[in-house]
Amino acid sequence: MQFLSSLLFAIIFFSASFFFANNCKKIYRNINLGGSLDRFGNKKERFLKMSRLAFGQSKMLDKPIVGLLHLIVYVAFILINIELLEIVLDGFTGKHRVLAPFLGAFYNFLIGFFEVLALLVIISVLIFWIRRNILKIKRFVSKDLTGWPKNDADYILFIELLLMMLFLNMNATDSILQNASYSDLYQSYGYFPVSQFLIPIYDGFSLETIYIIERTSWWMHILGILFFLNYLYYSKHLHILLAFPNTYFSNLDKKGKSNNLKSVYHEIKLMIDPSYKIPNDELQNDTKFGASDIFDLNWFQLLSAYTCTECGRCSNDCPATQTGKLLSPRKIMMKTRDRIEDVSRNVDKNKIFVSDGKTLLNDYISKEEIWACTTCNACVESCPIGIDPLSIILDMRRYMVMEESTASNEIHTMMSNIENNGAPWPFNKFDRINWRN
Repeated sequence: MQFLSSLLFAIIFFSASFFFANNCKKIYRNINLGGSLDRFGNKKERFLKMSRLAFGQSKMLDKPIVGLLHLIVYVAFILINIELLEIVLDGFTGKHRVLAPFLGAFYNFLIGFFEVLALLVIISVLIFWIRRNILKIKRFVSKDLTGWPKNDADYILFIELLLMMLFLNMNATDSILQNASYSDLYQSYGYFPVSQFLIPIYDGFSLETIYIIERTSWWMHILGILFFLNYLYYSKHLHILLAFPNTYFSNLDKKGKSNNLKSVYHEIKLMIDPSYKIPNDELQNDTKFGASDIFDLNWFQLLSAYTCTECGRCSNDCPATQTGKLLSPRKIMMKTRDRIEDVSRNVDKNKIFVSDGKTLLNDYISKEEIWACTTCNACVESCPIGIDPLSIILDMRRYMVMEESTASNEIHTMMSNIENNGAPWPFNKFDRINWRN
């Protein structure tokens, strides 16, 4: 019986692992649909930034109460994986609490600590659910967060709540079986400061029934974790994994600093100095200015689209969003990810991308949204994991201005004045000294 149980566990575990690895491979492929970008220097500074933002949760703690609750769930996610390691070993070996004999008294401390963490996670998740569904915090009920993105958060909260309750119920029934010396498997291992209060629920239950409940809780707990692992690909909670590379490779330049297009830079240099030589590796005959689709964005921008937590802090701080404009930085990232996924399905079906007659600009993100941006960098500053919606907006603006010449009349007028007068205003450049008056 134990052999069949271990065999079934191995089949499920490796199947789930294969599916997860396949999804990771697909994400890597999709991110590399974007263009090149050099973000591999300054390793020490990047590691420190990742430690501060991803590991340290420093920006989450800007809002102390919510930040603390998120920190509890985050710490629990990392530390309870130690308990997951034991469950996996138990599943393969057919034994029970296989690490206990090796860890001694420290094992009791670990199980007790995990139970306290599980209780804190349950409390945190319930508070998060209340904020979303009863208090209806504005950034969670806005018009850019409907349908699947809105429901996804509730699904995740339910899964986390269920996993923690199964963990505590598993320990409570395990404790009963240990005290009753039900079998050689149930030795006196572990300390149960929280689940002990669940034991009275099972008064009057036979040991056979309690054993079935304990085994059912064990299986549902590990199956739930494996399901959650593979659900991540379809969820905003992919940031659990991608927040670390995203913060590591995020922009280290000062906020507000725009990058120059190399092709334009070389053209201006040639105008100033006809003897200027363009580097051979940067000669481009088919240069496309800006971005109209995901293929024109760089790989980090696509990584950020997958990493976005959809928390809404960016849109909450965006002055355009606050004043009723169509723009929502959160929506920019969500629609970019939608486009990546549509392209991904296209590639899966056809082996290569076959034009579907759509582009990120116009079909997913409107020009009105792009021009509503004030480029104030509030969205970039507010993101807890270094996502930069502004870079995508600016690349799309460049495309509209330099490829389509579809800027508004006011912008065309300003650019004509800069070209003719060296300033945005319609005054003769020889009267520059008078502009101060």
